[in-house]
Amino acid sequence: MYEHGRGASGRSSSPLNHAGRYVCLSRSSHGPRAISRNARHRAGLARPHVYRYDDAAAILADQRRFSSDFARLNPEHADLMEGNIVAMDPPRHDQLRGLVSKAFTPRTIAGLSERIAALTAELIDQLPSSREMELIGDLAYPLPVIVMAELLGIPASDRTQFKVWADALFNRSEADRFARTNIDAARSEINNFHDYLREHVGDRRRRPRQDLITDLVAAEIDGQRLRDAEIVGFATILLLAGHITTTLLLGNTILCLDEHPQAQSALRSAPEQIPAALEEVLRVRSPVPFTARVTTTSVRVGDGDASIESGQLVYVWLQSANLDERRFVAPDRFAIDRHPNPHLAFGKGIHFCLGAPLARLESRIALAILLRRFSAIHIRPNQTLETHTLFNGVRSLHLELT
Repeated sequence: MYEHGRGASGRSSSPLNHAGRYVCLSRSSHGPRAISRNARHRAGLARPHVYRYDDAAAILADQRRFSSDFARLNPEHADLMEGNIVAMDPPRHDQLRGLVSKAFTPRTIAGLSERIAALTAELIDQLPSSREMELIGDLAYPLPVIVMAELLGIPASDRTQFKVWADALFNRSEADRFARTNIDAARSEINNFHDYLREHVGDRRRRPRQDLITDLVAAEIDGQRLRDAEIVGFATILLLAGHITTTLLLGNTILCLDEHPQAQSALRSAPEQIPAALEEVLRVRSPVPFTARVTTTSVRVGDGDASIESGQLVYVWLQSANLDERRFVAPDRFAIDRHPNPHLAFGKGIHFCLGAPLARLESRIALAILLRRFSAIHIRPNQTLETHTLFNGVRSLHLELT
């Protein structure tokens, strides 16, 4: 948590300026480290951590030596990961991802533009006051959840319950999401969510509809239908992980634009620059600060002398890689016209974020409407901003609108 306020200069304080509380930027022989000290401690200091851009990119692109199959670390909880393509290796990963990839291509996602714009306008119109809003609860959370729920074919009206389940999956007492104690604590709520989705899967087997769950029920791989557990696990990731990026990205965008009012004015005057600005937000405030892989053999990373043994969990710090001065000119500068901008916020390789086109579209449309509706957007001063445990972002963000 940190305090948000405005100093004599009029510039708002931001997470980037609160070393050790939210994002701590330091330099060392290992390259830039843009991480929360608390998060890094919770992630497990005894495990290998990778910070450089080139090393991170190489690991993410090497699924042969760096596996995403985390079930091998906690085999007793393997059932919770069934159908989860984020925690899966080829060939099953490629087979399952291929089943829905057409639904998430930029061209297909573009067809949702009108619906996303209408939802954004509707959510803003529902605000009790035209002069203030709580960005996360009023817009950044419900917008992507409603869109994904409609794609899956489940009631968007259940989104309050979705948040309970999402919190169980993502908000844990420690950042080491692979620790047995964390998985045990989350199991009950995750099982409840799986039971909820299993009812919808059973309903689609009896009464098919035009939605993604029906598509998964009808899909075949090598002549075999997916098991209910696989469909449920797949739908879990699509709904929960499918909304968190947009929620965090919208919040982080407003944080950046409040800290850099000239950028907010520039985007209001030239909204065609919004896509590039969002990419810069993704770089400087990467929603997912780190990911992990499991080594399948003894490996060396970069030019280091130390070897990482097989079966080790390796943390890859995306936020640090995105601030690597070896890859980005003036990496600490927020530049909405930065080009090129090959950040790793959405990952790289076969696990590149499936929902990236949707997150980009939702954020672009929502931000454009906000800037068009309001002549000025400021973060309400002197509020305490509570950050997530596993992510870069705030849980709530009260805004003043004019």
